Amino acid sequence: MRRKSLATVKCPIAQTLERVGDQWSILILRDALKGASRFDEFQRSLDIAPNILTGRLNNLVEAGFLVRQRYSNHPPRDEYLLTERGQDFQGVIQAIVGFGNRHFRDESGHVAFIDTDTGREADPVTVDRHTGELIREPRFSFRADEEQA
Repeated sequence: MRRKSLATVKCPIAQTLERVGDQWSILILRDALKGASRFDEFQRSLDIAPNILTGRLNNLVEAGFLVRQRYSNHPPRDEYLLTERGQDFQGVIQAIVGFGNRHFRDESGHVAFIDTDTGREADPVTVDRHTGELIREPRFSFRADEEQA
């Protein structure tokens, strides 16, 4: 069964999900952010079928999250490196980790972000880039363009 395309939906959430809205793509980006770049590294980490991994890597390259770079000509082998867009996805991963740690710790274990200077564990949250304020209601609320409302 094919999923419905969100390509024409005028919403930043829909546009992001159109490009990375399946579990494998998000986990590939997670692994890339942790330093994985080669097909066999992703396959070993995720235990994913080669055809599924190939498709997801191709989609992430096409969507601009990864760039393919040849590292061997004989045999031909490529690695997949994060683009600026892919690096920017780290905030999404951090938000998912924070959410999962708070709500599914008993089922999933715990993943920590550690401050390399202090050794202290960080608790990922979303803050306003300009003020540093935690983004929470009632101070902050959703407001969409007229076309999205």
